[in-house]
Amino acid sequence: MKLLKEFKEFAVKGNMIDMAIGIIIGTSFNKVIDVLVKQVFLPPLSVLTSGVNFENKKFILEEAVLDASGAVTKEEVAIGYGAFCEVVIDFLIVGFTVFLVVKVVNRLKRKADNAKDKTVVTPKDIELLTKMTTLMEEQNSLLKTKK
Repeated sequence: MKLLKEFKEFAVKGNMIDMAIGIIIGTSFNKVIDVLVKQVFLPPLSVLTSGVNFENKKFILEEAVLDASGAVTKEEVAIGYGAFCEVVIDFLIVGFTVFLVVKVVNRLKRKADNAKDKTVVTPKDIELLTKMTTLMEEQNSLLKTKK
């Protein structure tokens, strides 16, 4: 019963919803990055390397064995380093993209947190809290002078 209650609190507090949203966005972001790597970055890289397709690059450790009719009797053994190169490029692009997104969000957050910046509208509740703090400070200073 306690486990069910804890799960209910976990789900209701929004942690589960936040995680689900993060996973969904992450999955979609992964698709965007995959297309970006394969359709945007790798073709020019392939041109720069004289038409080399990274996907097919491999070190053959043992050639495939064919019978008289040309059918494969033993598969080739190879290290597919081209796929690894694609994944590394993918990782670097994802890392750099996340870095840029975090940088922009941090810049916007600093701008929003700057009290002197008048281009960002301060929420009403924050304005009221600021006014209350100012009034309380004035009241405290008046009470101190009366003593």
